[in-house]
Amino acid sequence: MPTSTTSPTTTDTGFAMRLLGAAALDPTTYEEVEADRGATGQACLVVVLSSIAAGIGARGFGGGSLTSMVFISGIALISWAAWALVTFEIGSRIMPSADTQVDIGELLRTIGFAATPGMLQIFGVVPGAALPAFVITWIWMLAAMVVAVRQALDFTSTARAVAVCVLGWVLALAIALTLGLFFGPTVS
Repeated sequence: MPTSTTSPTTTDTGFAMRLLGAAALDPTTYEEVEADRGATGQACLVVVLSSIAAGIGARGFGGGSLTSMVFISGIALISWAAWALVTFEIGSRIMPSADTQVDIGELLRTIGFAATPGMLQIFGVVPGAALPAFVITWIWMLAAMVVAVRQALDFTSTARAVAVCVLGWVLALAIALTLGLFFGPTVS
């Protein structure tokens, strides 16, 4: 007998439909994922697949070794975790609204699915497509993150969600660049 942890007001759609809804920036999808404690594994899978896609897609920048791909995938994963942590802290402690209800699980599930567009970074392996693939997916993930944060932190203002996400994104990007500069493979 299947069990569902979604509330009676949400529908339990499949993983593929959730990916499409998340990529389409559908608030209903993010609300469903927020309410479904069983979606935590799916959200983790999205983040891991997005990170792997970044490592593979980065081959288009000239880093074709397995070591480089693994390193970049690791940096992408660490960057997402930093972004999640910073977003949680900013959204729950620094910029909460009067309606903000903070549940770390709900936030992690929604922003995990916000990484869905990142899976398209894999197209960076196409010659000449690396930069556009990464720029487009990063902007798309930022937009998805705004929707996810707005839903998970119960913000009524999209502007507040934008501020939280952009600030978190800038800090996470700084962490990723710093790690890459100090620990990344050398380019010859």
